[in-house]
Amino acid sequence: MPELPDVEAFRGILASCVQGKRIRRTEVCDAGVLHGVSAGRLCRELTGRRFAEPERRGKWLLARTDGPTVLLHFGMTGELVCAGSGEPAHAHDRVVFTVTGGRQLRYRDQRKLQGLWLVDEAGLDRMLRDQGPDAATLTRKGCEAVLAGRRGGLKSVLMDQSALAGLGNLLVDEILWRARLHPARRAGALSADEHGRLHTALRRTLRSAVRAGRVPPRSSWLTGRRDDPGASCPRCGAALCRMRLAGRGTVWCPDCQPAPTAGGET
Repeated sequence: MPELPDVEAFRGILASCVQGKRIRRTEVCDAGVLHGVSAGRLCRELTGRRFAEPERRGKWLLARTDGPTVLLHFGMTGELVCAGSGEPAHAHDRVVFTVTGGRQLRYRDQRKLQGLWLVDEAGLDRMLRDQGPDAATLTRKGCEAVLAGRRGGLKSVLMDQSALAGLGNLLVDEILWRARLHPARRAGALSADEHGRLHTALRRTLRSAVRAGRVPPRSSWLTGRRDDPGASCPRCGAALCRMRLAGRGTVWCPDCQPAPTAGGET
């Protein structure tokens, strides 16, 4: 599933492919990815507009123009592809923007769980007003504020986009493994030292993942080992544990990330 680093990479693709270019044609190959706008209206309102500098907010990508904004969410399988107008269409290309010079920006998505919205500034504010702070900009104090008073588990809170925007399943498991914190720990029960470890792990993990354009499956990362047969911890070699938390498959090391007691603390 695309998470913050993936969407940041898509922002770069959009910028390098079409920023500053005028939209000559908008083709909706599958209207099932459109939300709150018809294919006809999308084409009418965007044709002749010029793409401006894109933005990312959490897992959302803002494809700004000199008129309305195309708001994109990538669900589980969405991506952006820059292509030449002569390149053959892909079976999962859902919306294609052709700009001056012949380049195409293609929204490609196999499962179509999210898609595209067309919004003005008021609509954009309505769509994103319930998001928490962006994880990439979170300070140590901001991290403490996100968790303060929370009775839920760490993983549940960190994946809640209204608490903190941008993190998904792989990133949260990776961050908690690096911080040596069990995913079921009560979020509001961390010590000052644990808050520091968590924020440092979050910042370093995001920095590396953004550079890679994804959560990289390196053998030194939990992400690189979690799907191995008989998966073991990259740090201590213990067999990794698995269960469902926050509705998602969760992986952790029982030695590096001690289980919480009944009171939520280790």
